[in-house]
Amino acid sequence: MTASYSRNQACRLSHVPGWDLETDVVVVGFGAAGACASLEAVQAGAKVTLFEVTAGSGGTSAMSGGEMYVGGSGGTPIQRSAGFHDDTEDLYQYLLMAGGPNADADKVRAYADNSLGHFEWLQAQGVKYKNSFIPQRIVEPSTDDCLIWSGSEEAWPFVEQAKPCPRGHTPQWLGMGGGKYLMDVLAQRVDAAGVDVRYNARVLALIADDDGRVHGVVVKLDGRDCFVRARRGVILCAGGFVMNRDMVRRHAPHLLRSQHPIGTVDDGSGILLGQSVGGAAINMNEGFVTLPWYPPESLIKGIFVNERGQRFINEDCYHGRVSQHIIQQAGNRIFLLQDHETYAEPEFGKFSNITIAAAGETWAEVEKDLDLPQGSLLATVELYNRYAQEGTDPLFHKGAKWLKPLTTPPFVALDCRIDICFYSHFTLGGLDTLPTGEVLNADRQPVPGLYAAGRTACGLPRWGAGYSSGMSLADATYFGRQAGLRAASTAPVV
Repeated sequence: MTASYSRNQACRLSHVPGWDLETDVVVVGFGAAGACASLEAVQAGAKVTLFEVTAGSGGTSAMSGGEMYVGGSGGTPIQRSAGFHDDTEDLYQYLLMAGGPNADADKVRAYADNSLGHFEWLQAQGVKYKNSFIPQRIVEPSTDDCLIWSGSEEAWPFVEQAKPCPRGHTPQWLGMGGGKYLMDVLAQRVDAAGVDVRYNARVLALIADDDGRVHGVVVKLDGRDCFVRARRGVILCAGGFVMNRDMVRRHAPHLLRSQHPIGTVDDGSGILLGQSVGGAAINMNEGFVTLPWYPPESLIKGIFVNERGQRFINEDCYHGRVSQHIIQQAGNRIFLLQDHETYAEPEFGKFSNITIAAAGETWAEVEKDLDLPQGSLLATVELYNRYAQEGTDPLFHKGAKWLKPLTTPPFVALDCRIDICFYSHFTLGGLDTLPTGEVLNADRQPVPGLYAAGRTACGLPRWGAGYSSGMSLADATYFGRQAGLRAASTAPVV
């Protein structure tokens, strides 16, 4: 009878009939985290075998814009050329706030102190960045330009704790979608480094002894179950769990309000494999949600209201933070109010399905057309305009540069309904790890022989309301490197 293996239950070492393949380090997943883990491990002298379940490299990393959130140590050359000085402590404080209530201060400290060096490492791998800066607020460049404001750096409450600085570094790639370019460069480096890459290889289970130490994996190769020994360790870089709708329903059901998951094979397999040997999964209720409602940046001068006609956020923060607050509102009806001077058609309007819900010569007409409670919208706009005229926003602390009374007709309400527009999402929970990538159990003790990075681990980005574009790739590449280095330096099990 053929044995059946499960990612939910480890295969006992005593049940291994013999090793089909032996290596020092096994890496599971060929996205940004897996690529960087493999590179550092093999460059440290370890023999590395990388298993990828699909027919090619890239993973969800290749679907991204390629932005990398970097800075500190005075700033990258591109930041400095644009006139910015990025102090390490400002980067640290911003990332700590961005991480939310359960931020990992040790990981934030490690990344802030080494972010500039990490950027230089990426360049040494062959990733090119143009020395240019786009000062306008955008989602990602449609040109080959580099530096952008990719988060809430200038917005309350972050601006109160950290000096603002743009940190989104997009690789020199003409058009959107620079993540594919980034992954192509890293994949070429992995190939040149001599990593043994096996595609169409599904890891079925971890192999562990009675003491809980991980010794390797069971993997489906060429239609048969193979036993692979990892003398130094296994690194899980298999993505998050956004494509596993049962896991999303169990851990983060609010994300189901957003109907568009972002992922490839993000089925939670890496997290489940880690849990099968005692690894603890944390922050599983957290995720990132966004509706790309700007550019143009003039739209930021408008105000969002819910179906009660009430504001709920300072609109000058990152589009993902706005969307995170949108998804928390009761009901699906959300509107972005603009007057004649601030309105412009959203550049992603057709993609996002943002349309005009109502228009009128007075806000009373707009309120009536939207079928909002009588007087609710009028009261909200009147209060906002009164304070905006004075350059303040006592309710939500919107920055003065974005404050403008909405008084010039005609007036419009953009329809940003949750059940109609393109709200996309991915998960932020994962295995608890040390900055070295070692997977921790419920007592926060390392599981011997097991490491994780990327969205399989819970890293720097762990709070949707604090997320900034570029944090996932920064986290995956930097902490993927640390996992590779630690695994390669571990004494082999003989």
